[in-house]
Parts: sequence; C-alpha cells; structure tokens
Amino acid sequence: MKLAIMQPYFFPYIGYWQLMHAADRFVIYDDVNYIKGGWINRNRILINGKPTYITVPLHQASPYKLICETVLHPSTGWRDKLVKMVKMTYGKAPEFDGVFPLIEKVIRHDTTNLSEYMAYQLREISRYMGITTEIVMTSRCYDNNDLSGQERIIDICKRECASSYINLSGGQSLYDPETFRDAGIDLRFIIMHPLTYKQRTKEFVPYLSIIDALMEIHPLEIIRLIDAYDLVACEKRHAH
Repeated sequence: MKLAIMQPYFFPYIGYWQLMHAADRFVIYDDVNYIKGGWINRNRILINGKPTYITVPLHQASPYKLICETVLHPSTGWRDKLVKMVKMTYGKAPEFDGVFPLIEKVIRHDTTNLSEYMAYQLREISRYMGITTEIVMTSRCYDNNDLSGQERIIDICKRECASSYINLSGGQSLYDPETFRDAGIDLRFIIMHPLTYKQRTKEFVPYLSIIDALMEIHPLEIIRLIDAYDLVACEKRHAH
C-alpha cells in the first residue's frame, strides 16, 4: 500500500495532486503546527497576467497552534471577495462554466475550522478530477504527538501497513532512506515532468493554484498533467 502524508494546502498546485494520485491513501497532516507564510491558507492565480496571492484570512493564527486548532476569520465578506476575484479573473476562460460552480462551492463551504475547510476542498476537487485516493486526517486517527519529524511519519506508515511512502521532491532533504528501509518501507519521491498548458500570459507561469489549470484546459488534459510524473527512489542522504 502506497501512502502519502501532507499538510493541507489551499487550492494547491499540480504537483500536490500528483502526490495524491500516486498514493492509495492520502493522510492530511493537520495535527502539526500552522506555518505562517506557507501554502496552507494561500495560493496564487494569474490576475492580469501576473501571479497574485489569494488568501483565506485566519483568526489569531499562530505557529504555536496546530492546523486543526486554527480557525477561519469570522467575517463573511472574504468569501464573497474571493468568489468575485475568481469570477472576474477567469470569467472568459474556456472551462469557466464547468469549473466555477465547484470553486464557488468550495470557497463558500460553511465551517470555522481551517483543517476541515481545507480537507473539504481537497476531497471535492480530487473527486472532480477523478482521483480516487482515500483521504484520512491525522488529527482524527493517531495519537503520536510525542514523536516528531521522520519518526512520526514512519509510525503513521506502520499503523497504515504501508509498504511505500511517497513524498514531493522537496522532501528528499528531510528523510533518510536507510531508516525507512530498516522499517520495511520503500521511500519514493514525485518528480514532475516539465509541463505547460495554455495560459493568458506571454510566458508560462508554473506552480500556480490548480484553479488556473482547471479554468484553462479540458478535464482530459488535466488528467494528462496529473499523470505527468516519475516515482524515484531517494539516494542516501549526505551527512552535514
């Protein structure tokens, strides 16, 4: 069984969905500390040809709180603003009519909890794209907060009876393949193929929110992009 474990991101880029697609089970890692300035509650779309942040405002967010303890800002106006921004930006995009109702539904999802809000959008968008991977949440399943980093990941893998653990390429500096091997777990990483699609800008802008790709290209082309990766083994981590 191939397992992936990742913090919930807001309308994440294509590589995130590749990771989910490559796994049999995807664990939303939401009982770790919230990271300010990361991708948990923000991403980028193309506004007037320039990558521009869209953000879910939070209430008293802190790196000392877990993601699953963090709450959304109580005002309702930010949802209206986000929906309007997406509509104005992509109103003339080829796939707007089919995609916009999904994006609006996700943005307007009625909850105060950040983790639940992000989990809902991951489930809804993965279903739209035909990704059938089972999704679970660590704050609901595990009691291993005494562990940290690599040890905690390996513990989750063992509890899930995973034979393989898959991570994004950036994680290669975080994990030691020999430690995983000793635990009976095959460590693999997603390496994205170089990919482009038609955007309304002169030069292709990579790593944008999935909203951009969903709006611009046919669902069958989305599937091709989600499949455009290799799973590679990690070389032995060098000692510092």
